[in-house]
Amino acid sequence: MDQDVLNMLKTTKGQLEGIIKMVEDERYCVDISKQLLAVQALVKKVNLKIIDNHIRHCVKQAIVEGRGDEKITEIINIIDKYAK
Repeated sequence: MDQDVLNMLKTTKGQLEGIIKMVEDERYCVDISKQLLAVQALVKKVNLKIIDNHIRHCVKQAIVEGRGDEKITEIINIIDKYAK
């Protein structure tokens, strides 16, 4: 997995730990909500990066090996879940 993904996930972890502290400290709800939205956006970005990597490497390789239909179905299922 690429280092950018790992760094983004570590950032997300740090943000979540900060949100937990905010809740424990009974901080203003709107401030907590804003931080949660930031985490959601980062998780979405990480997921897109992972899917992009999967398509460029795993799916591409599967197509070369004649297993493309299986991987394409897999990607369609992920996109379907992502869109909901």
